[in-house]
Order: sequence, then structure tokens, then C-alpha cells
Amino acid sequence: MGRIFGLLACVLAMAVGLYIYSKQGQNLAASAPGGDLKSYANIAGVKNDLIAIAKAERSFQIHEGRYGSLDELNSGRYITIKGERDNYTYDVDATDSDFRVTATRSGPGSPALLWIDETMEIHSEE
Repeated sequence: MGRIFGLLACVLAMAVGLYIYSKQGQNLAASAPGGDLKSYANIAGVKNDLIAIAKAERSFQIHEGRYGSLDELNSGRYITIKGERDNYTYDVDATDSDFRVTATRSGPGSPALLWIDETMEIHSEE
């Protein structure tokens, strides 16, 4: 009898844990721009790309004495990031002394614009 009670308690605890886990996933998805976890992961990927491009700009500046375009960063093998990711297109505005990497959303959703510059801080605009 004790073993059956222990098994039932374990199953009940697992059910409560799965319920809480699913509710947290729904709350996270609701806060995402597209209302699902894929959109949330996509934004995280775009932010990671922006950081990687900004780090590549720093390396390029050390070696070349200036900041470079996205094509120059790719051709110099500083990065291997293409110019887009699921509904976002990347653009680099670079001069000798500063840069700004912008990710622009092509469809509906939010944020419409994300960017990073030499301060290494990601900014967004709805």
C-alpha cells in the first residue's frame, strides 16, 4: 500500500510540474512579438547576430584602421553572417570612426527595428 501511495504522489507531483512548465511557456510566448516561442527565439537570434557583427567590426577596425561594410566583414572572414534572418534584414553603416548595425523587420510584428553601435548596446524601436 505504501508503494502505491508513493507512486501516486510522484505522478501527481510530475503532473503539477508539467502544468506549471506549460503555463510559463505560454506566458513567454504571449510576450513574444509574434505571440509564439518561434518569434521569441528569432528575436534572440537577431540580437546575437547584431552582437557578433559589432564584435567583427571591432576586430576589423583593429586590423584595417576603420570600420567595414557587411560584405567586407564576410569577405575578410570576420563573420559568416548573411544579410538577413527570418523577416529581418541587416545593414551596416560604417565610417572610419563609428558604425551602426541595423536589423529591420520586413513584415508585421515588433520590434520593427533593432540596432547596435560602437557602444555595444542593443536598441530597439517599435
